[in-house]
Amino acid sequence: MGTFLSWNCRGIRSKLQDLKGLINVFNPVCIGLQETFLSSNIPLKLRGYNSVRKDTATGSNHSGGVCILTSNLYPSTPLTLHTSLQAVAVQVHARTLVTVCCVYLPPHDVVSQQDIETLVDQLPTPFILLGDFNGHSTLWGSDVTNSRGRQIERLISNNCLCLLNNDEKTYFHEPTRTFHSLNLAICSPTLLPLLHFTVGSDLCNSDHFPIIVSYADSGGAIQYPPRYLFQRADWGHFMQLADITDSMVSTADITAAVQNVIDCLINAANNTIPKSSPRLRKFRRPWWNEACRDSRREEKKRWNIFRRYPTTENHVAFKRAKALARRIRRRSQRESWINFVSSITSSISSKQLWKKVKAANGIYHEFSFPVLNTGNVTHSAPLDIANTLGHAFAKVSATDSYSSEFVAIKNRAERTPLRFTARSTLPYNSEFRMFELETALSRAHNTSPGPDGITYNMLRHLNTTSLSHLLFLFNRIWTEQKYPSQWHESTVIPIVKPGKDPSNPLHYRPIALTSCLCKTFERMVNARLIYELEKQGCIPLLQSGFRRGRSTVDNLVLLETQIRNAFVRRNHLVSIFFDIEKAYDRTWRYGILLTLFNIGFRRILPIFLRNFLSHRISRVRMGNFYSNHFIQTEGVPQGSVLSVTVFIIHLSQILNFLPSYVHGSLYVDDLQISCQGSNMNMIERQLQHAVNKLVAWCDKNGHTISAEKSRCVHFCSKRNIHLDPNIQIRNAPIPVGNEIWFLGVIFDRKLTFLPHILHLRKKCERSLNILKVLSRTSWGADRTSLLRIYQAVILSSIDYGCMVYGTARATVLRRLDTIHHSALRICSGAFRTSPVESLYVICHQLPLHLRRQKISALYFFREQSVPKHPISQLTFPAFLHRLYAARSSHILPF
Repeated sequence: MGTFLSWNCRGIRSKLQDLKGLINVFNPVCIGLQETFLSSNIPLKLRGYNSVRKDTATGSNHSGGVCILTSNLYPSTPLTLHTSLQAVAVQVHARTLVTVCCVYLPPHDVVSQQDIETLVDQLPTPFILLGDFNGHSTLWGSDVTNSRGRQIERLISNNCLCLLNNDEKTYFHEPTRTFHSLNLAICSPTLLPLLHFTVGSDLCNSDHFPIIVSYADSGGAIQYPPRYLFQRADWGHFMQLADITDSMVSTADITAAVQNVIDCLINAANNTIPKSSPRLRKFRRPWWNEACRDSRREEKKRWNIFRRYPTTENHVAFKRAKALARRIRRRSQRESWINFVSSITSSISSKQLWKKVKAANGIYHEFSFPVLNTGNVTHSAPLDIANTLGHAFAKVSATDSYSSEFVAIKNRAERTPLRFTARSTLPYNSEFRMFELETALSRAHNTSPGPDGITYNMLRHLNTTSLSHLLFLFNRIWTEQKYPSQWHESTVIPIVKPGKDPSNPLHYRPIALTSCLCKTFERMVNARLIYELEKQGCIPLLQSGFRRGRSTVDNLVLLETQIRNAFVRRNHLVSIFFDIEKAYDRTWRYGILLTLFNIGFRRILPIFLRNFLSHRISRVRMGNFYSNHFIQTEGVPQGSVLSVTVFIIHLSQILNFLPSYVHGSLYVDDLQISCQGSNMNMIERQLQHAVNKLVAWCDKNGHTISAEKSRCVHFCSKRNIHLDPNIQIRNAPIPVGNEIWFLGVIFDRKLTFLPHILHLRKKCERSLNILKVLSRTSWGADRTSLLRIYQAVILSSIDYGCMVYGTARATVLRRLDTIHHSALRICSGAFRTSPVESLYVICHQLPLHLRRQKISALYFFREQSVPKHPISQLTFPAFLHRLYAARSSHILPF
């Protein structure tokens, strides 16, 4: 654990395979690279590592450049350096928090002593300084000392630093066939006793040897948490061992019965399903074959001979062996790539197809350890980070996070217990049947397991007898109204919010991994709960979130219709898009139960929900490290099946408090309201009144609307100048913008949809690279597979919301046609001059304008099939029909 590597690679793009080989051998925490020869428009992406770089471009030629690659397994954060030198630095926690700085000083540049001293002064101690200094000194093994060497000597002396180098050579000068010491490792005095310095024996196709700085002892190596390899499972044997008996589920204690089931399944899994190795993953080389191996051995042999006898003849022999090995390696890589891409055909399964597509394009998700800052305190140890995040999550859901006014309301309301007792037998309280359990298992996705380690794959492979006994256990939990203690626990995975600073603990979203046994039962309960809510009409029609037959498009169509109708009447329409802070984490649990009580739920179902919400405890997981247990006092766990439903039940009541002259819609917690009229002062007063009522409701129910993150947009087709509305939340003005990103579509104030289409085109142009990677004239993926990829990756983005943005001008919409045509040419292998009509026929695709009409028609028929759909209830008064007929320049809404 704790290896730092430095290497002057002389161009990183051509040395990636050599770099991966070094990573496979040393598993470094940090890699300092010099002379990367990169420019700002060239990305550097290496799986498992984050990069911090400084590029130096001179004209059309790229020279110099430094980069630090930091492993995702170690907490790290980049440092900002104020220097003109080619240097970058990061802070990384290997065993303690260490600063690593990578420097490259070109040999012919004039570098002042002051610049070097200023650079070192900016580095927090302890630090390691790695790089190519291009200085000669007898202090580190050179025959002579030059001016650059004397500068480095003064730097070490003036700052009381320690040189780690011994007399080993780090650079091979090919014209003179001589070896020199140019690459240095300098550290703070406190690190000197802990570190060991070595020089690699292989140039790795550069002219500099890699230098390795590692901790003297090799303890504390990081390992991956093992996981089950279900593709290699013996499911027949598992079904025999995972025999849930009647005695297991019939114990007096419900918690003990659940634990018996967990132990049975885990024991069966451990004996029939192999686990992945905890060792660090290595970069694979699928192209490596016997020819590559033999040529590489010959190259090493010739290099070793040259090192012992540095003659011209041996040097020429080494260069020939090196060139031959490079030629064989490149040919093997090309052949392997062609075979891999050509294996993407229509005969493989969708799972295999997408696995190959992601591998070919380097698409993967990674999570890196952050270094957290709370006030003036820095948290860099993984366990400390986990505990800090756990404390932050607990604080958000604690009672102290509410205002004092709401705490008084909360305490007063909770003195009245909710009695869910009733004499009558209600159908939603009956025992569950086998088809409900089978349906719940069939609809479950293969998500990560909870604290008990049980997965959906295991539950699906239980035999009929075990399933019936599991159903018996679920019915015991249901009828006895006792909740197993294991199901109160969850493992929280912190996910940083997009675009947020990862060093702030409040910028993470806590995703709770709960027991799959529990989530299976939740899914069964949730099906009954949703059915009952829809039957009684308890959810407002304008709440579209997670309801059958509803989608985000409903809210988009409603907003676009309101704006178009305002335009044709030559009115203003002002819309406000609210941001509810920490909506899930601060939801008042008693408020949820009170809403259920007022709706009329009694006996088993509401009592189960009360048990589900109470006594929630969690632990934050960061890699192999777990935080202490923390209590989630309020809120609903993000990641549970029932959480969204009970959250919607509570928050949807906010729509009932809107005045009749203000329209509103919800998609889960995305709240939008709008008001139209000819007088801006009247609109402002009406919206301010509505906002005050919403804020009052939030104050009484524990929610907080953020004025800073909310947005107001004034939609108007008039050309004359008029003031924007001034609407406030607790005396804080809501920012007014010219456009808004609402449920995946950008609405601009003139409703031209030009910003959205430009954004969509840019996004699709990047996605076209996936098709370009996989298609070639003589080899590559076949047409059917390319079309499947196009439809899933690019065409799905174009289709989303097309019934709304499809009302834009034809000249604006034609900007998407070029994407459509380019993709069809790539998929079909057609020439640039091929008519687009022939592309439509060959690829069995419609032009985009016909496709938009088809999707709009399908959406219309689908919403007509849903009872009481808000779109089907939109009616145009007669005067609006006359206005649209008279003002033909105005566009009809959907």
